[in-house]
Amino acid sequence: MPSIVSVQNVNKTYDGGFEALKCINLEIKDGEILALLGPNGAGKTTLISTICGISSLTSGKITVGGNDIGTDYRKAREMIGLVPQELALEPFETVINSIRFSRGLFGKQKNEGYLDEVLRTLSLYEKREARVITLSGGMKRRLSIAKALSHEPRVLFLDEPTAGVDVELRKDMWNTVNELKHQGVTIILTTHYIEEAEAIADRIGVINGGEILLVEDKNALMRRMGKKKIRIELAEPTDKIPAKLKSYALDLATDGTAITYTYDTKTERTGITGLLNDLRLAGLQMKDVQTEQSSLEDIFVDLVQEDTQ
Repeated sequence: MPSIVSVQNVNKTYDGGFEALKCINLEIKDGEILALLGPNGAGKTTLISTICGISSLTSGKITVGGNDIGTDYRKAREMIGLVPQELALEPFETVINSIRFSRGLFGKQKNEGYLDEVLRTLSLYEKREARVITLSGGMKRRLSIAKALSHEPRVLFLDEPTAGVDVELRKDMWNTVNELKHQGVTIILTTHYIEEAEAIADRIGVINGGEILLVEDKNALMRRMGKKKIRIELAEPTDKIPAKLKSYALDLATDGTAITYTYDTKTERTGITGLLNDLRLAGLQMKDVQTEQSSLEDIFVDLVQEDTQ
């Protein structure tokens, strides 16, 4: 799959000497959903602003659809739709006029059929004549996306699109993002909700301290770095892990009723068979056994912690 956005050796240094972006290299594939994860201050918004031409880069090169964001700014920017973190809407304008205005900023000819289709996709068509001030918070989020799509961009940046939105509306937004992908829009989103990335992204990018730690297929990442845990509930509580079991690095529940064993799914030998045998030899009787797979959140936390050490 070809890249629609190419970021090559990009650095961003502010006047005071702070390096917000450090040699960023990123290829965004046409038609994918890329989730960019990182803690506060990691550089997510700075990277998006730089790709969109809002913030100037110090060095490096960015192209969108083959257009250089510096030398071919208008062509590159025309291909981009941006939904910022903060809502910036005209409160007393109608929904339809609001997106008409956004389309006009890019010099696009009128196309009421396209705008109506955008509103239908975002479940806003019934509100097309309503004033923005009367919309709910979730509808205002959708309107921000409609404005970003008004000029028919091929790439859509969503910076914290579901911030402050309740769980039901968040899942509704995920459906909207998937629908846009099916329509051929490439989507890059930043999010603090790890489950959001896990639910809708094709690839995951992790950024911290202005550096890209990795960009990888979501499923491949979870297979490569995912671990499993086996939780063994004991028939009788114990106050300590027997010496015979020390080599397994077990975690004992605070009430002594269960032990947890973490193992790597990629290794040929997980050690589970030996653990269960040694558990019996140590005089501990099992009551129940449960397993769980590490989530994307676990992987993300591990990556960021490793980077800061």
